[in-house]
Amino acid sequence: QVHLVESGGGLVQAGGSLRLSCAASGRTISTRAMGWFRQAPGKEREFVASISWNGGSTYYEDSVKGRFTISRDNAKSTVYLQMNSLKPEDTAVYYCNVALGPQYTIATISSWGQGTQVTVSS
Repeated sequence: QVHLVESGGGLVQAGGSLRLSCAASGRTISTRAMGWFRQAPGKEREFVASISWNGGSTYYEDSVKGRFTISRDNAKSTVYLQMNSLKPEDTAVYYCNVALGPQYTIATISSWGQGTQVTVSS
């Protein structure tokens, strides 16, 4: 069982930056693709970004391309999401998960972590 803990969220003004972290424990994630997902109030959880097991491939939801960067450090069992040029519509709770699918857009662990709140003010 993989246990995931997200951190790094906060309140930021539009145009600002945040760096989210996802720390994994339990079973290793070093051989697994990972993804970031988010859920805004009143909306369904959606895919944001994903990364292959070795970091060689990354994928992004269209609205975050060019602004967000996903990365990982397998030695630290940690996945990151650097978010720049933040917009009010990026406001959501952000989660990480082990990911599957052609571009790793499908979360595989049904038991989500607590997530980390990102709030972008205009």
